[in-house]
Amino acid sequence: MEHVTRIVIIGGGPGGYEAGLVAAQLGAEVTVVDLDGLGGASVLTDCVPSKTLIATAEVKTNFDSSYQELGITLGGDGAEDGIGVDLGKVNRRVKRLALAQSHDITASVTRAGARVMRGRGRLEPQQGPDGSRTVVVTAADGTEETLTADAVLISTGGHPREIPDAQPDGERILNWKQVYDLDELPEELIVVGSGVTGAEFAGAYQSLGSHVTLVSSRDRVLPGEDPDAAAVLEDVFRRRGMNVMARSRAASAKRVGDRVEVTLSDGRVITGSHCLMAVGAVPNTSGLGLEEAGVRLKESGHIWTDKVSRTTAPGVYAAGDCTGVLALASVAAKQGRVAMYHILGETVAPLDLKTVSANIFTDPEIATVGYSQADADEGRIDAWTVKLPLLRNPRAKMQGVRDGFVKLFCRPGTGIVVGGVVVSPRASELIHPISIAVDNNLTVEQIANAFTVYPSLSGSIAEVARQLHTRKAAQD
Repeated sequence: MEHVTRIVIIGGGPGGYEAGLVAAQLGAEVTVVDLDGLGGASVLTDCVPSKTLIATAEVKTNFDSSYQELGITLGGDGAEDGIGVDLGKVNRRVKRLALAQSHDITASVTRAGARVMRGRGRLEPQQGPDGSRTVVVTAADGTEETLTADAVLISTGGHPREIPDAQPDGERILNWKQVYDLDELPEELIVVGSGVTGAEFAGAYQSLGSHVTLVSSRDRVLPGEDPDAAAVLEDVFRRRGMNVMARSRAASAKRVGDRVEVTLSDGRVITGSHCLMAVGAVPNTSGLGLEEAGVRLKESGHIWTDKVSRTTAPGVYAAGDCTGVLALASVAAKQGRVAMYHILGETVAPLDLKTVSANIFTDPEIATVGYSQADADEGRIDAWTVKLPLLRNPRAKMQGVRDGFVKLFCRPGTGIVVGGVVVSPRASELIHPISIAVDNNLTVEQIANAFTVYPSLSGSIAEVARQLHTRKAAQD
């Protein structure tokens, strides 16, 4: 009888459920152990809910900002009343969609032949004589079941980081998991943290009608992103009435009646009706028996992995936010799939972070792929760059779009596209042709020669490529 590989996956987020699907389809005996429901934070409390909320905000923003310019009236001739938002209704829809997505994922994984167990998994320290690993699963009712595996994948994700003097209470001081319990729109929302999560929520609630103060400990919003893109977004935020406080670190937040007081490290105090803490995430790696089993953790608590998702413990792999590689659902899924291919002896390409595309779901969106402006500025790559404002694009003019640009990076000698940035509505869709170019070493000439629809926002991608190709031709 042919040997069947036994795989246990602890954590059912994108890293875990995608791995489970692949392994089951390849004939392994798969058990996915998860406490909250498949999809993990990405589906239940992070990506799917936040992007659903943001989609609602985007519809309202587009209408509020462009209906008069485009000649649309509300409630009769020349009406200027804006449109309102029922946040309770929005959040009920958010939760419903997240739950439905989780159920769909569970059905897919089960259909593929994997077993799904509700519970908390823990790795036993010793390997069996045959090299197998043991996972003890504790169910919600306290009962335990022991699973034997040829390989284990840890994909337990992360949870919101907390400041000791700003503990969330779920009512007025919130983390990014708790915002979907609000029934009414916060009148004055203080968002602490100007990274991706902070910027997305600040922009969304500002669009929905809250008065937002964004507290940023750095010089600008989105300090880790393309500086031109961050500058556009910060300008849009301020223009729409957001109070962006740069170089301001929050030291504490406390309830004072039905208000929240946030004290900054320089002693200043700001007040609002609600406060959202968006100060990063902490990996879920404690209490899993990892270090006892020989799994090396970084100082941050993240699991060290190599390019094929192996940890330092034989037979133990890891994927997703618990590894700290890149906190993206797409990267987690890729890490999980790579682990399964490696375990099951399939052809596997190591994870290449220079082909990863990412998107920030602000308005406008910011999408990136490949090498960045910082890589070029700091000499990590020799690249030419051209940036073209969307203001010149005919389709953008028709849609009333003023903010944004397309930027490409290419090698001076060959013209091969090595990176790109798109700041625009639906940048998440527009980045794909640039991702294809980066992944396949296409040249700016090839991008420029491909047909684009006229008029279209994607026409700006071809135009930037054309300008880079003209520069290369002049150099040659």
